[in-house]
Amino acid sequence: MEKSYSYRLDAHWTMHKRGIVEAESIPRTINFAAPPEFGGEPGLWTPEHLLIAAVTTCFVATFRAIAEASEMEFGGLEIAAEGKIEKLEGGFRFTRIVLRPTLSIHREQDRERAARLLEKAERVCLISRSLACTIVLDPKIVVDVPVAAL
Repeated sequence: MEKSYSYRLDAHWTMHKRGIVEAESIPRTINFAAPPEFGGEPGLWTPEHLLIAAVTTCFVATFRAIAEASEMEFGGLEIAAEGKIEKLEGGFRFTRIVLRPTLSIHREQDRERAARLLEKAERVCLISRSLACTIVLDPKIVVDVPVAAL
């Protein structure tokens, strides 16, 4: 396995208060703006949304890889996340990101193992480990209810 990787993208303003970000070999672009509370255009992705999206998508991908390596079967994983920005000395910054994953498992006896794997995913997620703010994990684990055959 390589010791380093690089990811390149380009961003530029297109008009008024919006821009586009694009990456080589990814066919779709993302329209973005500053958040409305900072004078941006409403209804578009913001850098703040993209940062939270990076944390949540990394968490999901990391959990899937850990579960697969651990041979842990699960029904599904959904995640809600919220980032808090505060004005501190030097300006605004993210101070806290709360991740609220809901993991669906097939058997009650897998609950403790599932909780450990969720915690491990939060600890080893590349994006989370790269940030200075506090990351809080607030997981919910549910057992799939089997559907009776008719």
